[in-house]
Amino acid sequence: MDIQGQSVIVTGGGSGLGAQTARELARRGARVAVLDINGDAAAALAAEIGGVAARCDITDTASVEAALALVQERHGPARILMNVAGIGSAKRIVGKDGRAAPLEDFRRVVEINLIGTYNVTRLFAAQAAALPPLGDDGERGVIVCTASVAAFDGQVGQEAYAASKGGIAAMTLPMARDLAQHGIRVVTIAPGLFMTPLMKELPEAVQASLAASVPFPRRLGHPAEVAHLAAAIVENMALNGEVIRLDGALRMAPR
Repeated sequence: MDIQGQSVIVTGGGSGLGAQTARELARRGARVAVLDINGDAAAALAAEIGGVAARCDITDTASVEAALALVQERHGPARILMNVAGIGSAKRIVGKDGRAAPLEDFRRVVEINLIGTYNVTRLFAAQAAALPPLGDDGERGVIVCTASVAAFDGQVGQEAYAASKGGIAAMTLPMARDLAQHGIRVVTIAPGLFMTPLMKELPEAVQASLAASVPFPRRLGHPAEVAHLAAAIVENMALNGEVIRLDGALRMAPR
């Protein structure tokens, strides 16, 4: 799909990988809607790239529907969805005090990362399926989701995060098969260690240690590299139903 002129939605677009993806798509001529639970961050990024912003809780159907309605009103019906919104978590099943981890912590991560991604996807797909196809191949839309290498080699304490991202990876192919009849593709990116705002909060020594664990390039990934891959997925119609690791050949150690 040609990105130029398309209406695009980026969840979690107020910061980190989502913000860089929004910038890259805007640079390529898309009309970008920035959705984020942090409305101020969404508004700031939208102002920077000439897009539209909406405060959106991806786990809340009414919130997502309102955001989609705003996008359609301002930019026309969206054909491209970037599911980037999510949260991290690290908590051992049994803590140092011998107590079991709170179930609510696990539930919250899965609710936002996995169920939230599915929620936005289903609502976006229903709208995109009703659009006229583009070209002879019948393509109507593209959905790019965000998993993590933790889906495959999660570390100690990452049970909730790994489960949520593993769920995204696992549902990629069935969603692609399900939406194929509507001409909508689904592809997932599984990033490794990237220089995000959360990473920048770590001590420099810890950042250096993490960077040294990446075989090549021996550094933390640049958010622009995720954004470039996301754009390439949109532009390459043969990419569908796949989970792509973007990690410099990294395989995470147990801890």
